[in-house]
Amino acid sequence: MERFRVLLVDAAPGGLLGRELERLLGHGLAVTLNLRRVADPAGVRADWGGRVDFTDFDLFDEAGLLAGTVRDGLGHHAVKSRAGVPLRAAFLAGATRPGLAHPLRVIGRAGAGTDHVDLAAAARHGVAVTHTPGSNAAAVAEFALAQLLTLTRSLRSYDEAAHRGEWRAPVAPPAELSELTLGIVGPGRIGLALAGRAGALGMDVQVYGRRRGTASAPQVSPPPAPRLAPTLPGLLATSDVVSLHLPLTPETRGLIGRAELALMRPGAILLNTARGGIVDEQALADALRDPAHPLAAAAVDTFEHEHAAFASPLFGLPNALLTPHVAGMTRAAMATAALWCADHIAALLAGRPEGVPVVTA
Repeated sequence: MERFRVLLVDAAPGGLLGRELERLLGHGLAVTLNLRRVADPAGVRADWGGRVDFTDFDLFDEAGLLAGTVRDGLGHHAVKSRAGVPLRAAFLAGATRPGLAHPLRVIGRAGAGTDHVDLAAAARHGVAVTHTPGSNAAAVAEFALAQLLTLTRSLRSYDEAAHRGEWRAPVAPPAELSELTLGIVGPGRIGLALAGRAGALGMDVQVYGRRRGTASAPQVSPPPAPRLAPTLPGLLATSDVVSLHLPLTPETRGLIGRAELALMRPGAILLNTARGGIVDEQALADALRDPAHPLAAAAVDTFEHEHAAFASPLFGLPNALLTPHVAGMTRAAMATAALWCADHIAALLAGRPEGVPVVTA
């Protein structure tokens, strides 16, 4: 019986690595582990040698990624990624080319977003793309709430002043959460998790779901249920804090630009833990530089250009709280994503797609 080969392009970190490997091996899969981002590669070789094969390549170098996937003309039936490694048409063509002993059949993402995969090319080459929606919902919702509290209570400026030995009192007392309206764009798993937490803290919460230009009511929400905003402009104009929780698609790319930012309430805050391409970063930077603009501050965890290509016009702005795409990186969320992804890959390779989330173009 054929033993399916799986390449871990970037494995779960730290102690979660062992759990991920055991799960994959428990499904009877042959695992190749890329050591490039492993903290202790020598220790991992010592612990897992004989049970796992090893490779070492830069996962963000397209040529290196393809070479690592098809090495020795064998190939891998599946690749698993965590960090949103670009898997474009050239990679998909090379990983499924004729003559490979084990052409690619499945791409697994330990996370929700799949915008890093050329879904149309995957479909053309017969590659199924699976992910783990909901695995990090609580983690991202908590992080967005932390962003909100940091900015509404000016914690960064107080911290910086205190480290300089300055005793700084508020120039103007800030509003409490119960005085603020939170607008959530995208009432999916993460958006509703944030809505429940914010509502429990006394915030007035409204949501807008953009599907084919119409509002989409949330299916399930803990009390108090958020209000449904009929339009995106209406939500932007009536929210003190706006938090984005949408996938990046052709429809949502550039959703928040100059015109949308100009609609926001005076003193408003924008939070983005979704995808960088949803917001026009240059427009956001220009707004934050303009003291007359209604937008007062922004917290951004996702960028148009990330990892080795990380660059943004938001660099250096004191009213921009920037973090390196870490909202979903809690121990529980990463473990759940890794294990679910392993299960999904195994099921698809075994011809058991029932209940496995598969993304199509």
